[in-house]
Parts: sequence; C-alpha cells; structure tokens
Amino acid sequence: MNGLSDVRLALHSQELEAGQKDNSRQALMRNAPSGLSRWDLFWQRLHTRKALLALTPDQLKDIGLTREQAREEGLKPFWRL
Repeated sequence: MNGLSDVRLALHSQELEAGQKDNSRQALMRNAPSGLSRWDLFWQRLHTRKALLALTPDQLKDIGLTREQAREEGLKPFWRL
C-alpha cells in the first residue's frame, strides 16, 4: 500500500471508532465549499459534474473513479446529492 492509502485507512478507522453519527446528507454538505447559498451550491454541482464527464481516463484513475462511476455522478441532476 502506498502512504496515501495508509493515511486514508487510518482516518477512516478513526471516524468509525469515534462513532460518527452524521447522516450522509450532512456529511456531503460538510464537504461543500463554505459560504455558498443553496443556488451557489447547485451551480457548483452543475459545473463540477459536467467537468467530471470531461475527464480523461488517466485523470479518472488519479482520483480513483471508473468511467462508469464518473458517468453516473456526472449525469445526476444538480439538485440531487
């Protein structure tokens, strides 16, 4: 395993041990840029999802997504999490 994967596993295990009780919606909102209004958040989702569809196979590999996963996320409507 490379160092980055070890860090991710360590952080994930710490979250599990801490008993994170956040539901998935709150967790997703926590990852959103701060200070955005609801419409700004929708706009940001629209643009990032479109950009996801335009990534090359090498770029998708870098972020750990398959073409199918990127397509599934990229085709979601902007109002869905």
